[in-house]
Amino acid sequence: MLFVIDVGNTNIVLGIYKGDKLLESWRIGTKRGRTVDEYGILVKELLSFSNIDSREISNIIISSVVPPLDSTIIDMSEKYFRIKPMVVGQGLKSGIPILYENPKEVGADRIVNAVAALKRFGGPVIVVDFGTATTFDFITKKGEYAGGIISPGIGISVEALFQRASKLPRIDLVKPKKVIGRNTVNSIQSGIIHGYVSLVDGIVSKMKEEANVEAKVVATGGLAPLIAKESDYIDEVVHNLTLEGLKEIFDLNKGERVD
Repeated sequence: MLFVIDVGNTNIVLGIYKGDKLLESWRIGTKRGRTVDEYGILVKELLSFSNIDSREISNIIISSVVPPLDSTIIDMSEKYFRIKPMVVGQGLKSGIPILYENPKEVGADRIVNAVAALKRFGGPVIVVDFGTATTFDFITKKGEYAGGIISPGIGISVEALFQRASKLPRIDLVKPKKVIGRNTVNSIQSGIIHGYVSLVDGIVSKMKEEANVEAKVVATGGLAPLIAKESDYIDEVVHNLTLEGLKEIFDLNKGERVD
């Protein structure tokens, strides 16, 4: 079995593949202060809860955008699974030419998403990832990573609003019944939900116009379903897009690995 790990700034997403089938996936909070042993015990408990025998895991692949945690997760893999993991960006092929001015600046998660979207849909395709940041990535018809856009994520924006405006209450992120709010909670909900829908649709529209193509638009990330319901441009939500990309990159590199 293959253990795939995506380390993000807010959450770590974990998955277990048996062949091409994703058996199980989990989402845990990213805690920079956790030790190797704390992560190891937590992961072992998740596997046990899902009745997955950790001894059947033969390979691990990791993508990370949190450098302080890289060594922790790698050491956890080696200590608790006796496996030296593959790490996206450390000499692994992605199969996608990166057209960024400096390819090393592209986050591992964005490359992994691009690989998965290209595999699943072909190009051209736009990936919108609702993570700590909301990112937009454009993959061409030729299968090239052409670049993208980074904007503040929904969670960051909401938290900033509460921190800087002391009278505003914390709210649940749900769509209000009307756009024009008649109380503070509904007004904030409308600003966040409809504001981000307009941001997504506006950016995607400009991306398509600039590239002069009609592209499939796929969304992923925890809040993707909420925004996708209201968007005129998002065609499909794929919850485990990043895990799919990790599996694809592992398959691309497994025959060439030398430990």
